[in-house]
Amino acid sequence: MSKSKMWILSLLTVAVIIVAGAEIFAESDTTKAAFEIRKVPEQVVLYTIHRGSYDKSGMAIGKLYALAGQKGLRPRGVLSYAYLNNPKLVSSDHWLTEIRIPVDKEALKLASKLGEMTDVKTLPEMDVAVAVKPKGLKDPSSIYRNLYYWIFEQGYMVTDAHCETFLSGTETGDYAQMKSEIMVPVTKLATKDN
Repeated sequence: MSKSKMWILSLLTVAVIIVAGAEIFAESDTTKAAFEIRKVPEQVVLYTIHRGSYDKSGMAIGKLYALAGQKGLRPRGVLSYAYLNNPKLVSSDHWLTEIRIPVDKEALKLASKLGEMTDVKTLPEMDVAVAVKPKGLKDPSSIYRNLYYWIFEQGYMVTDAHCETFLSGTETGDYAQMKSEIMVPVTKLATKDN
């Protein structure tokens, strides 16, 4: 085989590898989410702090809904988590999660009366950067990585712990089967013009 034919064959092989790799990446990249900045209105939440692995929070969720029922509080939206520490920096025994249920403003009369780790509070109106974690994705770390990079690119900075609002699949108890919105509180960075 001549050198020119070998060179062309090598180029074609490299091209096929590149195209195949790009197709594999495109199929496996479930993190290509449409990110957006959204204003979330003020909200009253009944919440409890769970310490431990996320997959062991089911009992805390059940107790929170039971407490809501006992106190006559009707949920006004879907369950959400606020992640209060970085799971890469502490062991799963020490993960802190604020489990939240939106409730009516009347619930504020119970503030400071529900126990050490459970209470009612008002979350202020805020801007959040939002990404969707699709059903079927077990590890959303690449979504978080891309979202935080996007936040910076858009000229925003993070102002508080990120939250996750569960839209569907919670009845399975399997995180991979849940569809959720990841929300990161943000504020616009000041520019020289401001």
